Amino acid sequence: MSAVLLAAAIPLVSPTHSATAAPCSDIEVVFARGTAEPGGELGLTGVSFVEALRANAGGRSVGSYGVDYPASSDFADRLAFARTVVEGIGDAQRRVEYLAANCPSSRIVLGGYSQGAALAGFATGVGVPEGVLPEYEMYLPEPMAPEVAEHVAAVALFGKPSDRFMADADAPPVSVGALYKNKTIELCVPSDNICDGSPLAQPNAAHSLYGINGMTITAAQFAAQRF
Repeated sequence: MSAVLLAAAIPLVSPTHSATAAPCSDIEVVFARGTAEPGGELGLTGVSFVEALRANAGGRSVGSYGVDYPASSDFADRLAFARTVVEGIGDAQRRVEYLAANCPSSRIVLGGYSQGAALAGFATGVGVPEGVLPEYEMYLPEPMAPEVAEHVAAVALFGKPSDRFMADADAPPVSVGALYKNKTIELCVPSDNICDGSPLAQPNAAHSLYGINGMTITAAQFAAQRF
């Protein structure tokens, strides 16, 4: 049984975050940090992206939320890798659903870097990922309702793990849901071994460049065109 299936068989409980104390922003970013990434809840890439978005928001207010999940760095432990992604998918979906219901005028931007990009991509899905057996489907997070997509202006994925990388980790390929594909931007630094189709391995130096090489600005400009 693959690690993903094993993880799916173990119910996961994530903390439920409340945003009732904070007013709704014009733009709400939900961002999943990368594997063991420094920079707080958003990670360095997420912080760079949010700041770039503020600079391109035309004076509109921008709020942010860092997805609460372990972001395991132990790729050798396939079960731990799968569990951390599944846990994060649920937390990201709950936050997006909360914003859609309680801040209906806000425009949501969903994003992630590295492992967080995989998480964000899976969060948009409408079906069971390839490779998950029917008897384990009940343990996976429910897809977001189709109407939630109307509130999501853009999806930004930085250094998303390639299909080869995910297969080597006994995980299904990351597929963005149909309702989100036309509003998604995916950025991969040339020679980044996580997203360029290389075999499963620890990330190389190129994988750490997203927050400083201008790609967060590119993604922010893409998102800003959709508000």
